[in-house]
Amino acid sequence: MRAIWKGAVSFGLVSVPVKLYSATESHDVSFRQVHASDGGRIKYQRVCAIDGEEIAYADIAKGYETEDGEMVILSDDDMAQLPSTSSREIAVEKFVPTEQIDPMLFEKSYYLEPEKSGAKPYALLRQALIDADRMAVVTVALRQRTTVAVLRVRDDVIVLQTMMWPDEIRQPDFTIDTGEIKDSEVRMANMLVETLAGDFDAADFEDDYAGAVQELVRTKIEGGEIKRTPTSTKSSGEVVDLLAALQRSVQNAKTARGEAADDDPADDPDEKPAKKATTRKAAAKKAPAKKTAAKKAPAKKTAAKKSTTRKTAAKKAS
Repeated sequence: MRAIWKGAVSFGLVSVPVKLYSATESHDVSFRQVHASDGGRIKYQRVCAIDGEEIAYADIAKGYETEDGEMVILSDDDMAQLPSTSSREIAVEKFVPTEQIDPMLFEKSYYLEPEKSGAKPYALLRQALIDADRMAVVTVALRQRTTVAVLRVRDDVIVLQTMMWPDEIRQPDFTIDTGEIKDSEVRMANMLVETLAGDFDAADFEDDYAGAVQELVRTKIEGGEIKRTPTSTKSSGEVVDLLAALQRSVQNAKTARGEAADDDPADDPDEKPAKKATTRKAAAKKAPAKKTAAKKAPAKKTAAKKSTTRKTAAKKAS
């Protein structure tokens, strides 16, 4: 893992230098929007809703839309005036009972690793959190914005979990009419709970949807149901047909020189190289005869013959 932030946890007069790592990653299946007939990627343009013209990225500004639909444009200077911080401190505000933190407030999780000089105070803070069965409520600046978070212990590692602000939690605007609940129904519900009771193990669950998608894609690839597009060859470790790539390169080079390209060099890659090899062998057999003749003929006569040949060709051309 790569550290995304460095700073220090401070509580009282104690400071623990730490590194921050993302504790989670998404394995959700993602699809591309493509043209159904040829598999080409669908591109989106930045178009102004008023004049319909495409806008360069440099001309795009931040806008805040009011409740009545008016747009307030904020410049870079306006944004620079907003409160921000680059503090490298995770400041502990208080230690609170674990049950007082609503899990709905949790947002993103990070691992905290101590620097070598902070290993001992890190261990002390970790043990104090375990013994007290409490979480540390902290403030921390991430991405130049101050946010509230908690520190808790997971598998001997201190985890920092950022939290949403209270006004970001929506309140349900509906009521539930349960009607009359009988005691017998409550007892039956409790029996069902006891029947299905057990300990939670995350390994008992798997993303069967992602697995099914991967299996479906694998089946289609093996069946040849793929679209070859210019963007199909990625540089992300995919297997590439090196021979086919070299053959295409040869054909492209011949076309660029104005030479006739083979109809399909990939049709029978074994046969054509064999023909070329035979041609080379034949040329090799004839070569010694030419060299012998060249040795017997004087150099001046050879030059004279070449000159005569050029003159004869010039007369024919005229």
